[in-house]
Amino acid sequence: MKNILSVIAFLVCIPVFGQRFAYVDTEYILNQLPSYKAAQTELNFHSEQWEKEIEKKKEEIQKLEQNLVSERVLLTDDVIKQREDEINKRRRELKDYQAEKFGVNGELFKKRQELIKPIQDQVFEAIQKVAKDNALDFIFDKAGCITMLVSNPKYDRSDEVLEELGVDPTSESPGQAPEEEQGEQK
Repeated sequence: MKNILSVIAFLVCIPVFGQRFAYVDTEYILNQLPSYKAAQTELNFHSEQWEKEIEKKKEEIQKLEQNLVSERVLLTDDVIKQREDEINKRRRELKDYQAEKFGVNGELFKKRQELIKPIQDQVFEAIQKVAKDNALDFIFDKAGCITMLVSNPKYDRSDEVLEELGVDPTSESPGQAPEEEQGEQK
């Protein structure tokens, strides 16, 4: 709601006469790009591999815990303490591994920056070119934080951005269901 009020306040404060507006759907644009799909596939692959490794480490810790519980009555206090220390050490290692792979500055974040950021930069440059070519003053992102409650498709420049990127847009317009689904919805 705060975003909507901000946009309304922004639009009220500027003189609208002579201003040219349009919008794009960056989610739609990115999903049309083969390079983005390939990058997402690679990110998913790495993520799945790391998740498998984490699951394997969790299972090892559970096995150590189960062994300790079942053998506890037969072990000396020193051996129990050593095994508990080993279990705690493995838990810390697991936590560190998770942070290393999925943390704020983890490998997944770095890999995403490496693979996705250049594609996003290309899209941004294409949006700027479309804005310049069409003498547009403002382009909003329908997929972003600004919620568009109503939008007229004639102001949608998403397909122009795709053409600028050298991608032939699908027949499905951004924000629209495929034709067979549209028929069912009517």
